[in-house]
This record gives sequence, structure tokens and C-alpha cells, in this order.
Amino acid sequence: MKKIIIILISCCSTLVAQQTPAGAQQKSILILGATAHIGDGTVIENSAVGFANGKITLVTKNGAHDGTFDQIINASGKHVYPGFIATNATLGLVEVDAVRATNDLDDIGDMIPHVRSLIAYDAESKIVESVRPNGVLMAQVAPRGGTISGQSSIMQLDAWNWEDAAIKIDEGIHLNWPNPFTRGRYWLGEDPSLKINKNYTTKIKEIEQFFKNAATYLKNPKPKHLPYHAMDGVTDGRKTVYLHAKNEKQIIDGISTLVSLGVKNIVLVGGDEAPLITNFLKEKAIPVIVSRPHRLPTSEDQDIKQPFRVAKALMDAGILVSIDLSGRMERMNTRNLPFYAGSFAAYGLDKEKAVQLITGNAAKILRMDNQIGTLSVGKDATLFLSKGDALDMRTNILSHAFIQGRQISLETHQTKLWKRYSEKFSSN
Repeated sequence: MKKIIIILISCCSTLVAQQTPAGAQQKSILILGATAHIGDGTVIENSAVGFANGKITLVTKNGAHDGTFDQIINASGKHVYPGFIATNATLGLVEVDAVRATNDLDDIGDMIPHVRSLIAYDAESKIVESVRPNGVLMAQVAPRGGTISGQSSIMQLDAWNWEDAAIKIDEGIHLNWPNPFTRGRYWLGEDPSLKINKNYTTKIKEIEQFFKNAATYLKNPKPKHLPYHAMDGVTDGRKTVYLHAKNEKQIIDGISTLVSLGVKNIVLVGGDEAPLITNFLKEKAIPVIVSRPHRLPTSEDQDIKQPFRVAKALMDAGILVSIDLSGRMERMNTRNLPFYAGSFAAYGLDKEKAVQLITGNAAKILRMDNQIGTLSVGKDATLFLSKGDALDMRTNILSHAFIQGRQISLETHQTKLWKRYSEKFSSN
């Protein structure tokens, strides 16, 4: 009887587990004849894109190649893109919202820069698996909660465990700037109208004091203090501070304070009202990871379509931009990343610039553009083939996807269900 139970458990585990990660690339591969979207705004018709040992070795036009590749994929009529990069994502940190044991999104405390999203990442998450068929092959996995949430890491999305998945470890600190305004809790009978936050100045002073204490500690780091120790690299530029702020005052106060504290690399996350202060952002050389477009405006007097125009306004001003994935159902909605970029394109942004939002621009913001983000010789062969425009959900149908040269599976629990019920209803 025990043997039968063990067999049943093993079978069930096989059914629910993620596919086995692909092995290292063994044969050189050439993708021939596709329209190549390089990720820097360039498009090459009838391209030849070759890779070996996990790295891109050839990118040419007119299908030019030396014929030395082991495998040739005829991609005539298809499109090849760099793997899409999800910035400020929480993939792998929560599996089922209603099951607390699967939730590693945040931790106890307010100033917790020593919390690492890296070690909480679940490489076997079904949600992680579900984003790959849309071309999302890498993600900046970031924590949530508190004033300083912790540190993010960059992961590739086909791995046995977090050690295999990591391609850049503890690359930045996430700081949630306090809101200068507040609303009463209507469910407790408080006035829900917008009012000044009386604790705003106090919270800013707490942030300043924490940064100053950390700087003092790092001059002589004994005895070891984990939160202060985690701030090592912030003022010398080795780590980025991701400032989460939406309204104009938040953004200006947050950036000005961090600059005064000697922080070298700052990235604004959210930035709903960033188009109002483009000169300030350019002067300070601040990239922006803008809120996803499918949302309501932050202010009652804003145009209902304003969220769809933010990316164009910032890029027209010469600001480096990518897309923030935080918000309602953010993990499940990560698969819609290319369609968020497509929505920005539908409201005036050039299509190739929209591709840049989630490829070359994202890589630059994460300071990984020497390794990922574009189809360039020497970079990781993390790319995919689509039958059509990857920013259009009607035509983004992947035939092949590669992470560091390894051809990955595009099967998921969702694709299995789709096939199952397609057969059911097609037979009626």
C-alpha cells in the first residue's frame, strides 16, 4: 500500500512541476531570414542571427553567414527579438495570494535593506513559467513593503533554483518615499478626502538619519549590523537606489534628498507625474521605470488617457524609460509586459522605441547592457522568435525561445489547458 501511495505522489508531483530546465547549448544555431528587432531602435530585414556557447556570435543583414553553424532555423516571415526584461517585478515571490505559506513578498520591519529577494525566489513557480510564452525571459525580482524594502536581483527565467537563475545579485536597494498627502480610512469613519500628511517631514528625517548612520557605520563596520551593512555600495555607485514615488513633490523631494546624501545611482520607479518635471529629471540624469499604462490616472483632473502617454512624453524629453510592473495582480500580469509596451506605442510612441522599453532601455537601467538587452555580438543569446509583432497579443506567437543559448520549453499549465479545451470544443 505504501508503494502505491509513493507512486501516486510522484505522479502528482510530475504533473504540477515546472518543466526541467534546458541543458547548456551544445550546437551552434543560426536564425536565418527573420526581421531582427535589435532592441536599440534598429531593425534588420532578412537578418542572420547566430549564437554558440550561450553567446551571440553573428548579427548581419541580407542573411549573410559563413555556413559553419550546426543548426539553421528558417525564420523567413518571422521576427526575432531580444528576451524581454521585466523591471520591478515580483515573479517567484508569491505563488498563491490566499496561501500565506507561498508569500515571500515582504518582511517585518520598516528599514530592511538586508532583506534579499534573491533567496526567496521560487524557480519552479507556475507563474514564472507562464510569462515565457510571451517573450518575457528575464526579470528584476524586487521586494515590497516598508520604507526600505530590501534588495533586488536580476534573474533568468529557466532554472533549477535561485542560484542557477541569478545573473546579477543584490544590484539595488528599493526605497518607498513617503506620500506628502494622505486620505482618511473611510471604513473606520474617517474623512476620506485628500489632506496634508503631518508625518511627512518626520519620515524624511528618519530616512536621512538611516542613510547617515549607515555611512558612519561603514567607516568601521564592527560589530556587524546587517541593515547598515547592506547599504554598502550605495554612495560609491556599486548599488542603485530605486526610488518609488508617484507625485511631483514626492519625486523632487526624494531625488533631492538622495543626491544630498551622496547617492550616485538613482532610478525613479512609478513616476506618474514625471512628465511635469522632465527638465529636473534630465538635469539629475534620472532614468524612470514608468507605471504600467492600464490604470486610472493618479489625479482627478488628469486626462483619462494620461497613463498611456507617459512613456512618450518622457522619451521625447530624452529620458531613459522602462516599465514598472507593480500593482494589482502584478505577477500574473507580468505576461502582459509586451502588450503594455504596445499600448504605449498605440498612443504615439514609435514601435521600436516601445520595444526598447523592455529590452535595451531596461538593460541600461539595470546596468546590464554589456550582457543583455540587445541582439549584439558578445551578449547573452537570450532571444525568441515570434510569428508576428511581439507587442500585439494577436500576433505574438512564439515558435522558439532561448535563454543563454539554451532552447527552453514554451509549454505551461495554461497552454495544456488551452489545448485540452480546444479539442473539447472543436469536436462539438
